[in-house]
Amino acid sequence: MLRMRHEVNGGPDALVAEEAERPVAGPGEVLVRAEAIGVTLPTVRKVREGSGPVSFGGEVAGVVVATGEGVTAFTAGDRVTGLCFADAYAEYAVLNAALASPVPDGATAVEAVALVRSGLVARGAYESARVEAGESVLVTAAASAVGALALQIAAAGGAGRVVASVSSADKADFVRRLGADEVVLYEDADWGGPYDVILDGVGGDLLGPVVRALATGGRLVAFGSGGGTVEAYELLVRGASLIGFQMRAIALGRPDLYARWQRELWEARDAGTLRTSVHERIPLREAARAHAVIEQRRNLGKVVLVP
Repeated sequence: MLRMRHEVNGGPDALVAEEAERPVAGPGEVLVRAEAIGVTLPTVRKVREGSGPVSFGGEVAGVVVATGEGVTAFTAGDRVTGLCFADAYAEYAVLNAALASPVPDGATAVEAVALVRSGLVARGAYESARVEAGESVLVTAAASAVGALALQIAAAGGAGRVVASVSSADKADFVRRLGADEVVLYEDADWGGPYDVILDGVGGDLLGPVVRALATGGRLVAFGSGGGTVEAYELLVRGASLIGFQMRAIALGRPDLYARWQRELWEARDAGTLRTSVHERIPLREAARAHAVIEQRRNLGKVVLVP
């Protein structure tokens, strides 16, 4: 099978194609013939910043071809989507069955990788903030796959003012179409605040201005992989809260909630209240180009690899 490998000479140009043996599903796993692979920011960052070879992770959607010991929820022929933590950039991938979900009839694999994982993170971050009717919500990285869905969830959830924060003005029309009332740039001085709730998928150096944009009693939900440091004093003077959100904790600790959110994402998509945004479908062999799109912050929605 075709598989992409990372060579240790730095950057997305170090992604090379190779022939490899088809993997085998272990206990609690399913082997999937991939039809679409979602490129994630954490994986792109690992390639750029890591000192050693990176095993590519990402969302995978496709058809189950084999199941491992103990798997009863899926059988060969089922269409599923889920997270692959190693060697996701391949024609066949192994998924943890507990973190996989069925793809309904009528939905494409590309829709599945654009909706499910990103939608679960967006929904979880929004729920963690406990947004009350009429409150103001700022979404950073609003043109990303997660951000684009978070905007729609906030707009449909009763927020009084939904603001999108993006890296460049050419993304403004895109985020406004998804429900943003206003658009601010990372470079803006005051970010148009204060905000009752901020959903942050960027982190890093952006955390300082993000915290300073919080209203008194505001809540910041950090769900990205960018790290960063928050000054406790900045939270103290605002009486504000910092909440960390991780989807894996919900998937393994609250499987009932995880399954319900999955169903509701597809229901919202079917009702037309939640739209997926796919920036580009890129051939698997051109994975380096997909990484470059994300590194350069050019994507509007999800970047998807197609075997």
